[in-house]
Amino acid sequence: MGRYSRLRRIQQMDPQQDFEQIYRWIIHYEFPSDYLHGTSIAFLRDYGVPRISRLLDRTQEFERAGQKRYDDTVLITYEMVREGMDSEHGLAAARHLNRIHGRYRIPNEDFLYVLATTVVGPKRWIDRFGWRRLCEQETESLALVGWRMGEMMGISGVPGTYAAFERLHDDYEREMFAYDPANRRVAAATLRIMASWYPAPVRRLASRVPLAVLDEPLLTALGFRPEPRRLRTAVHRVLRARAALIRLLPARPERFPRRPKARTYPFGWTLDDLGPHWAHSRPPAPPQDEAPEAPSVPARSTAPRTSRQETR
Repeated sequence: MGRYSRLRRIQQMDPQQDFEQIYRWIIHYEFPSDYLHGTSIAFLRDYGVPRISRLLDRTQEFERAGQKRYDDTVLITYEMVREGMDSEHGLAAARHLNRIHGRYRIPNEDFLYVLATTVVGPKRWIDRFGWRRLCEQETESLALVGWRMGEMMGISGVPGTYAAFERLHDDYEREMFAYDPANRRVAAATLRIMASWYPAPVRRLASRVPLAVLDEPLLTALGFRPEPRRLRTAVHRVLRARAALIRLLPARPERFPRRPKARTYPFGWTLDDLGPHWAHSRPPAPPQDEAPEAPSVPARSTAPRTSRQETR
């Protein structure tokens, strides 16, 4: 298969009908590592909002079991799309996620923002550091997967286009980004997790690399100073050199999809393994902060029609 063969197939597809297939090609074949990198940066963006980071800080999930918390967040999204979002397994994954969130009183606008980071974050990372930019059909598919996830989670007002997700994302950050000590604590815990993936002698440097690609408003909200220009330049050059190298490699064969590998579960996992211990095959714990009951998963409605202009 040629390097751009799958892209040509995607460009002939209709995202309104095929967004799940296109999404799987993005995360398993075309950009498996870059998608995860973009998702990791999306996690850090969430911590720039004090209301979000304070809740995460209170749970102490990142301090007590940070790697598991990171893995679970990645894996539950994978489980929702693995067999199809409207398959029995996909719906079960959504119910499991709703049960976890149902313990807390989380404003709808915060749900919307976190969902938007999972759409906008990977798109921006891939366009910046991937071996090619996402095409229009891929961009729209990311948005439609985000739309369906939001629908399954019972979130109201979920955008149906990438352009709308991006506006929501940027408007929310301009209004809500602010420094809070909880922001830095949760971000520092996450950076320690990322650094632990590397040999001990380079962990200090590894914890600074993600900061070298973050924008100044986010760094300010997290309480970090910008990294020296030399480090930022070096990191950007290494990432672009990596992209140039990948561009020269053959496309990943259909028989070898890149699936997530979770450090927490070296021998595999089940859906019930994901999430806090109290969510494992048990009824929801008593609500905190007068939390409402977790929403059930609605049946799939028709995907929102989008014009090509809206997706650009």
